[in-house]
Amino acid sequence: MPIYNAPAKDLQFVLHNLLKVSEQDIEGYADLEADFTGAVIEEAGKIATNVLAPLNAVGDKEGCVLENGVVRTPKGFQEAFDQMRDGGWTALDCDPAYGGQGLPYVMNTAAQEPFVSSNMAFNMYQGLTHGAYSAINVHGSDELKEKFLPKMVTCEWTGTMNLTEPHCGTDLGLMRTKAVPQENGTYKISGQKIFISAGDHDMADNIIHLVLAKIPGGPDGIKGVSLFIVPKFIVNEDGSLGDRNGVSVGKIEEKMGIHGNSTCVMDYDDAEGYLLGTEHKGMRAMFVMMNEARLGVGLQGYAQAEAAYQNAVAYANDRLQGRAVTGVENPDGPADPLIVHPDIRRNLMEQKSFIEGARALTLWGANLIDRAHRNKDADADGLVSLLTPVIKGFQTDKGFEYAVAAQQVFGGHGYIEETGVSQFARDARIAMIYEGANGVQALDLVGRKLAQDGGKHVMAFFEMIKTFIKENEGNEALKADFLDPLKAASKDLQAAGMYFMQNGMTNPNNALSGSYDFMHMMGHVCLGLMWAKMGKAAMEALEAGADDKAFYETKIATGRYYMARQLPTTAMHLARINTGADTVMALDADQF
Repeated sequence: MPIYNAPAKDLQFVLHNLLKVSEQDIEGYADLEADFTGAVIEEAGKIATNVLAPLNAVGDKEGCVLENGVVRTPKGFQEAFDQMRDGGWTALDCDPAYGGQGLPYVMNTAAQEPFVSSNMAFNMYQGLTHGAYSAINVHGSDELKEKFLPKMVTCEWTGTMNLTEPHCGTDLGLMRTKAVPQENGTYKISGQKIFISAGDHDMADNIIHLVLAKIPGGPDGIKGVSLFIVPKFIVNEDGSLGDRNGVSVGKIEEKMGIHGNSTCVMDYDDAEGYLLGTEHKGMRAMFVMMNEARLGVGLQGYAQAEAAYQNAVAYANDRLQGRAVTGVENPDGPADPLIVHPDIRRNLMEQKSFIEGARALTLWGANLIDRAHRNKDADADGLVSLLTPVIKGFQTDKGFEYAVAAQQVFGGHGYIEETGVSQFARDARIAMIYEGANGVQALDLVGRKLAQDGGKHVMAFFEMIKTFIKENEGNEALKADFLDPLKAASKDLQAAGMYFMQNGMTNPNNALSGSYDFMHMMGHVCLGLMWAKMGKAAMEALEAGADDKAFYETKIATGRYYMARQLPTTAMHLARINTGADTVMALDADQF
């Protein structure tokens, strides 16, 4: 069975050495002392290792089953879900007015990583509920909040998001699900939604669906979409559950991975629904959920890679294969362990340097969300909006790539199910697709986010990098290994942006043909910035006489690898972008 241990020290390093959370002027951050955050992460790690990880393979093998209209989850899931609820893990950053603990979002994000690494499919049940909670909390009336949120905070009731239909995915303006107004202020929802994660299950008393639908007579396309709360069971005035609503499961999808999560076809037949937010402004309300979900999916990308990496490291140290070219390393055995070989080291360093950089970027993104929401900081909101498609798209692409790389360390044993390592790759694959396929993330980044607010936020990002380099250019230990590579990569990214400005106006395909390369280029620059800052933080810890010298030296060496071996990829992406659209658009449709 695969192993998993929460990377508590790495999480603490990002929170305290890099972000210095307890020193920030954000409401609630003063309470995030190292002893407190360490205790939370330690307990989350125990649940992940002892409760969730053993169920990961169970969920993968058993999957979910539709019986008499109810989805049955794998053996052990109910008991584990009860433990998550009883421990308050579903309510860490939720509003105390509805039973939450009120911690900052960054703390919830840090605690989520072990849950996702140990059992991604299981954690989706509470993760989607959190997103639905957030949408209702921001856009719901006081009446709707009182009606639904207290039991969603505890996950006695869970939540979903219903966007996709059989004939439309990303282009939601084509949807056919309709919502007919009723005299009592409710709506009758009819239509079919597909690919609905956690659409039904037996671990909660009620399931609260957030459903996009069109009110007859509204504007055409996406401007006519509204968002509705549609519960599985009608909630009576006294809070008790009433009749079954007109919503049912058509089938459970058979999938490549995340078998332990019920991905459902949902049928709505005159189901009673309640308008969330304003008529025809459904995407505004849904994006509260989707933006949070996209950062969470970016976390899924590196968290699955982390779990796969841990197992690859263990296997590389245990498996005997060949001899080191520089001399025998294991004289008492018939061969040396795999980890002596340079290509295995390269493979593991690729994984390790990405994972640790992505962890820092994700927690910084969560930190920006806290600053935007708790301090009403518009600049932080704009910056995290710019970074969201990068965190989601780049990190899930790379997360899958490195889960496969971990599988490669196992050789043939990675391809058979007995070792369990293939599950990490299969589970990671969906993260590149849902919550907006990664090609759409790239288009969003280049087509919308770069120009948002007159380009203010991307210019602020470049200025942040420039300022960091300038402030630290006298640090010789940092300059050659961290600052110079970051400066070069940042210049590549700026040159790509300039190409889009000069060539995208006359032919938009010149920009959009390079959008995927730009997303990856910006992802590398983001991780380069994180590694430069982490390199500095680790050096400062060593200068201050930190106890665990080896930890900080390892952190610096890992960062040097990223800056030397991964960050130069920006030059390749720039070269591709500069070729424009001609080669991409050269063939007619019938020539493919």
